[in-house]
Amino acid sequence: MSVTEASAAYEGLADRLHAVQDGIAEACRAAGRDASETTLIVVTKFHPASLVEALAELGVRDVGENRHQEAREKSAQLAALDLNWHYIGQLQTKKARQAAQYAAAIHSIDRAQLVDALASVDRALDVFLQINLTDDPGRGGAAPSEIEPLTEQILGTESLVLRGVMAVAPLEEPAAQAFERLAGYSDRVRALAPAATAISAGMTHDYAEAIAAGATHLRIGSAITGNRPDAR
Repeated sequence: MSVTEASAAYEGLADRLHAVQDGIAEACRAAGRDASETTLIVVTKFHPASLVEALAELGVRDVGENRHQEAREKSAQLAALDLNWHYIGQLQTKKARQAAQYAAAIHSIDRAQLVDALASVDRALDVFLQINLTDDPGRGGAAPSEIEPLTEQILGTESLVLRGVMAVAPLEEPAAQAFERLAGYSDRVRALAPAATAISAGMTHDYAEAIAAGATHLRIGSAITGNRPDAR
């Protein structure tokens, strides 16, 4: 599929992608940062593999999925495109090793059992420690009190490469406030793992605030892909 065909198949896709890229560049300038410090991960949940192919033709190399079955199917179908697949959803322990077969990075490490399940993966796997920014234990992510134990557990494995932290800003508080807290949690991780400098944060509605707080990996979906189709 050529760029022209991609634009024709998904009207407005190229324009939306470029608009977000411009928005990221502007947010970086406002924060005194270089846009090259950020990685744009386009979240393609519920969208068909053909849309991912169109994105690849437009230069996208980092794709995010949060459902294991969907991610596995798309990555297999599009293996020839050599994309970086980022698993960003909650991951069942029993599915962990399967996800590691296609994922370049897993952004949702939030409990000791998941670390144990991935510890014997036979290749280096980038991981992010997901932290819950709310007081609700039902939300995804580890509690702040678990940051140091989980960091040390990850560092104790041979296969897992701790890149940094990940979080979703809660809707019930200003995103800037939540991301400032995440930056503090990142400092705690880096006290034990100095190389774990990445911060996976920021979505369609709050990526500018995430950039201001130091985010390096931005997970943006509908602003680029358009409205999601119904779940299959």
